[in-house]
Amino acid sequence: MKKVLYFHLDECPYCQQADSVIEELQKEYPEYRDVEFERVDEFKHPEIADNYDYNANPCMYIGQEKLYEGHLGESREECRMHVEAVMKKALEQA
Repeated sequence: MKKVLYFHLDECPYCQQADSVIEELQKEYPEYRDVEFERVDEFKHPEIADNYDYNANPCMYIGQEKLYEGHLGESREECRMHVEAVMKKALEQA
């Protein structure tokens, strides 16, 4: 399984929504508990964030492939759909 690189900001409401969705999915689907998220706060670690091409948080990568980038007005359902797709892909890439 591949690790998910997760760019976030602590004060971002969309990141907080994604965190809640991750927790919810891991409770509903035990296999998702195996997905490891490496959380990177872009303000605290610009030396990492500057190496990736994204405009909004939350943003998730596996390797150099961007799999999810949040956007203004994103619904919880939309966030859940994207985060679950990231988690499935992480599990598939053993």
